[in-house]
Amino acid sequence: MNQIRRLSAQWIWGLLFMLLASSAQAKILHEERSVYTRIIVQDSNRLRCLKFTLKRDDSTQTCINLNYPRRMVFSYTKMSLASLLLQPNPRRVLIIGLGGGTLPMALRDLAPRAAIDTVEIDAAVVRVAKDYFGYVEDEKNQAIAQDARVYGKRAALRGLEYDLIILDAFNGEYIPEHLMTVEFLQEMQALLSDDGVLVANTFANSELYDYESATYEAVFGDFLNFRSPATGNRIIIVPQAKLPA
Repeated sequence: MNQIRRLSAQWIWGLLFMLLASSAQAKILHEERSVYTRIIVQDSNRLRCLKFTLKRDDSTQTCINLNYPRRMVFSYTKMSLASLLLQPNPRRVLIIGLGGGTLPMALRDLAPRAAIDTVEIDAAVVRVAKDYFGYVEDEKNQAIAQDARVYGKRAALRGLEYDLIILDAFNGEYIPEHLMTVEFLQEMQALLSDDGVLVANTFANSELYDYESATYEAVFGDFLNFRSPATGNRIIIVPQAKLPA
């Protein structure tokens, strides 16, 4: 019995040591309370991560590998780019949600001729993406600090069309409610070109899974559905053109 207690004590102390070591390795580079959330930029084990922690403390938005900053860390960003198989030469791209800017910067390399508009409601996130994650604006890669519903309505009035739309907004808890409605998806559909593709990053293990599926089906009909068992991510891909039978 004493031996078991000693082993249990050793296990507990070992666990505490690992937790303390992990905490010691993490370094907070930046922290601020923006209009919409609490933003943290943290370095740990050669990863730099952007977190929104207003509602919970483990809500990581973006991570980059400091040794290989162009290498994608998250599976869902790689899954999102499967849309290029259906639309390999987008002339104009709309991204809803900036995070650290991983997707627009990747598309800047993969589709150098495309004009990329990224809509981010929080101006502080745009600034942090530039200061800590290598996000760079240029004449073809622009960030717009605006609510996505407002932008969608104004873009329609301007007659804008997009060959690729990526929905990647996240508020630290889940996708903002007003960006999960039939009305919002209809506004996004109206912005798609005739051969455009819409991609949405959501979650495979969400209680809203069936409701999200029904909403997308109500607006678009058939869609492609990819799930990652390892991460719990779900990617919805909707070609504007009819899917082959």
